[in-house]
Parts: sequence; C-alpha cells; structure tokens
Amino acid sequence: MTSETPSAERRVSARIGAISESATLAVDAKAKALKAAGRPVIGFGAGEPDFPTPDYIVDAAVEACRNPKYHRYTPAGGLPELKAAIAAKTLRDSGYEVDASQVLVTNGGKQAIYEAFAAILDPGDEVIVPAPYWTTYPESIRLAGGVPVAVVADETTGYRVSVEQLEAARTERTKVVLFVSPSNPTGAVYSEADAEAIGRWAVERGLWVLTDEIYEHLVYGDAKFVSLPAIVPELADKCIIVNGVAKTYAMTGWRVGWIVGPKDVVKAATNLQSHATSNVSNVAQVAALAAVSGNLDAVHEMRTAFDRRRQTIVRMLNEIDGVFCPTPEGAFYVYPAVKDVLGKEIRGKRPQTSVELAALILDEAEVAVVPGEAFGTPGYLRLSYALGDEDLIEGISRLQKLLAEAKA
Repeated sequence: MTSETPSAERRVSARIGAISESATLAVDAKAKALKAAGRPVIGFGAGEPDFPTPDYIVDAAVEACRNPKYHRYTPAGGLPELKAAIAAKTLRDSGYEVDASQVLVTNGGKQAIYEAFAAILDPGDEVIVPAPYWTTYPESIRLAGGVPVAVVADETTGYRVSVEQLEAARTERTKVVLFVSPSNPTGAVYSEADAEAIGRWAVERGLWVLTDEIYEHLVYGDAKFVSLPAIVPELADKCIIVNGVAKTYAMTGWRVGWIVGPKDVVKAATNLQSHATSNVSNVAQVAALAAVSGNLDAVHEMRTAFDRRRQTIVRMLNEIDGVFCPTPEGAFYVYPAVKDVLGKEIRGKRPQTSVELAALILDEAEVAVVPGEAFGTPGYLRLSYALGDEDLIEGISRLQKLLAEAKA
C-alpha cells in the first residue's frame, strides 16, 4: 500500500494567496523601473505628493534620533504625547472631540484600515464599499474575514453614491458602511447634506461606519470637508475614523497613521497591534507629533499647487476625443471615463479594456496610469496630479497625441 501525494500541494494559504498586489504600487514600481532603465517615463500612478516633508518636521525627527529615550520600546498604541496631539488635532480640524484613549497610532493608514476592520468584523460580515474604491479597502475587509459589497457610482453623479443605493445593497449580514470623502481614486467630495443623510441612515440601520479622512485638507473651490461623527453625533459609538500624516504633510514614507474610535474597539485594535508590530517607529512618531501640532501653512502651499494642477489636467484630458473627466473637488486624482476610446485602433492595436489601454499608453507614450479595474470600475483611468507642473503637462500632451490617433 502506497500513500498518495497531493498533485498540487498548497504552499501559500488560501487567505493570503487570494490577495491581489496593490495595483497603484505595481504601476509606480514599473514606471520607476523603466525610468531607471533610461526610458523617459512620466508616472501618474502613485498618490504621493512631490513636495519634501516640511523642514520643521524633519528637524524634530533628527532631534529624536539623538535622544536615547526613543531608542527603546514605547507603548504599542503610540506615544502618549502623540495620541493627545491627535485628539487635539481631531477637534481642531474635524470639530469632533475625543480623548487620547480613543486613539491608536499605526504604521500608516493601511494598517489602521486593516486593524479597524479586524476589530469589528466576524467571518461573513458584509461591508458596503462605494466604488470606485481604493484598492486596499476590499483586500483589508477580506483579510479581516469580511465580505466587501460594492455599490457603484459613475461620472454622471460625480462618483457619489446615494442613500437609496446603499439601502438597496444592505442585507441582514451588513455590518459596516465605508465612507470616504474626499475620495481616492475619484476626488469626489460629499456635500454636508449628503454626508449627514448617509450618517443618519447608518444610525437608523444600526450600522458601523468606517470613515477615511486622510485627504481632509485637500479640498478645492466651494467644496467642504465634513467629519461624519461631528455632524451626526449619534453615530459616534459606532464610528471609526482612519487618518494619517502621509498626504497632508507629504510624509508617505514616514508611515504614521491612526485610528480614532470607541474605546473598546481601539483597545482591541491596540491588542492586535501589540502582537503584529508593537509600537510605530519612535522617530516617525515624533515627526508626526511636530506635524499635527504645527500650523497648516505648508499644507496650504501644497494645496494651492494641487489646485492649479487639477485645473490643468482636467482641461487637457477633456480636450481628448472619447475622454470625459469630471472635475474632482478633493484629493489629488482625476478619474476620466475612457469607455469611448476602447475598441478603437491605436497604433495597430485595439484595446478592449482599460487594462489593455493603460498598457498601450505606457508602451507607446511612456506614460504610467492606473486602469479602472484596480478600483472596481472598468472603463476608467486614474491619474494622480501630485507631480510637477512640467511633467504633468508633458505627460498629458503625450496622452493627447497618442489618443488623437484612435480610429474606428
């Protein structure tokens, strides 16, 4: 009698094997690799400010490096002084009063999102996710045992979902609704009235809300950022805010985010982090302390530049036949619809999907963009305008020239 060996032994767990690579980081990595190989690629892939971190923040980090106090372990949930500063900053910027015990400092916004979902989801719990969505949201939900349920909005509504759509997606398994304003990847910003309606609907249905406020300071024109638990106080006991320093202070590489929420949830997420990573780098935490405690002058300068680039990229994209680009009101992304370009011949090829179109654009125009499939909505492209003005104009000019060749 002989024992049988499975023909295809699983080496990676099904849970981890099912995770997709971050599409935005993959596009950015490919663009950088091509550029390193000597090709003049212009990357619109990564959502990363092109500005350096302000000097006063860097100086605080340098000083922390020299302080032996920060050469050792610190509390897993974050430096007490940083947690207190985040609570104060939340009141200042969101009008929402919380205690330092309601704050957990995390290794960037991604860890905050995963740990928040892990703290409240049980296997099979559903999370309503407005689409287009940032690529990490559904993966974090699945990793936490939940089931993402996409609710799609398109360019006709400015990529904003309605209460009616959310209600139509709700089932007996629904536990959480995700709310993101300003949005990645679309730049959509909900009005105060629409945000309040969603918050009150969640309260009436007994749902949790996870709200991502990472782009709170990047709003333009008449748009206004509002924090859900501030305008719907009844939601506070079932609301988790995730945020961080990455976008506001040009600190993507410093990896400091946070959770603000009910004390029991924050305690549970802190316990998880104590086993996963322990404390965030003390040097990065001190830098974040300087950031959130300081003024917003550097932020206002960056926002002025982003606003200028926003107007330029929207105008230039809308000059291309077959492309429609709504004007985003926040963040630093545009999300043009390219459905009318698909299927047309461009340099001997007929891209049928936005994935194929993005690949063609990279090969032929040496411009890196992210296809809409990465955000749950085929037929679109995401471009970040967080890059220099000259590169932005050159990149979109190349795109204009390439797509002008499209023919039926």
